[in-house]
Amino acid sequence: MSRDPGAGEGAEPRRWIADRPRKDRDAERAARRDKEAERAARKDRDAERARRDADRSRKDAERPRRDERPRREVVTSPRTMAPRHPRYPVTREIDEQTRLGEVYMRSLVRTQFRLALFVCTVLGCVVAGLPLMFLLMPELRAVHVLGIPLPWAVLGGLIYPAFVIGAWLYVRQAERNERHFAELVERAR
Repeated sequence: MSRDPGAGEGAEPRRWIADRPRKDRDAERAARRDKEAERAARKDRDAERARRDADRSRKDAERPRRDERPRREVVTSPRTMAPRHPRYPVTREIDEQTRLGEVYMRSLVRTQFRLALFVCTVLGCVVAGLPLMFLLMPELRAVHVLGIPLPWAVLGGLIYPAFVIGAWLYVRQAERNERHFAELVERAR
């Protein structure tokens, strides 16, 4: 052991490597190796980060900027005088009874059929409801209008104007449906 020349009298003696125990030397070497490995890993991380930044800047340089993008060009056919395909009118579809024409006609017929069912249902309820009403309410059978019993007056005289009004409303609505159908066909041309 030797003493440090600058140390005072009560100073701890300094040990040389040869004097140290083997365990301390191995621990010191392991610590040095760990530091070197850490430095190498840090160096690798820095190199990887630099490579990624270089790739990113290269990609940014390759990508055109918005103001540098090529302008759009309109491409037109040189055959501007070419004959256009004639439109196939819906009325022709209906006349030739194609599938599309069948669909149009089926929609019109279905609409008219629904209207007819509605009108017949209303008039049927009125016609069947009046005798049922006179049957369930006997006091109405005893009422006389101008000397005629009320059931006879209603069934013999007032029911016909109801039929005429119902028929007039049916024809009016049927014509409206046909007008809508004609507008649909004209719009499809």
